Amino acid sequence: MEYPIGTLFKTRGKAPRLCEVTDIYKTYNAQGLLVKTRYVAQHDFMEQKVTDYDVVATTIAMGLVPMPVES
Repeated sequence: MEYPIGTLFKTRGKAPRLCEVTDIYKTYNAQGLLVKTRYVAQHDFMEQKVTDYDVVATTIAMGLVPMPVES
């Protein structure tokens, strides 16, 4: 499953952070087959944006934040 840009998730650990997917990096081999998918995510830390360029899909899956339902 591919997570779209704008997906919100929380990191795991003692001090979880609310992150947002900002980009998707895909690596292809010489035959054109998809080899690896990594996500770029950002979170705020002391009023600055911190970017992680190597987030795997399982990290996002474990920390998905439910989106509010509009009625």
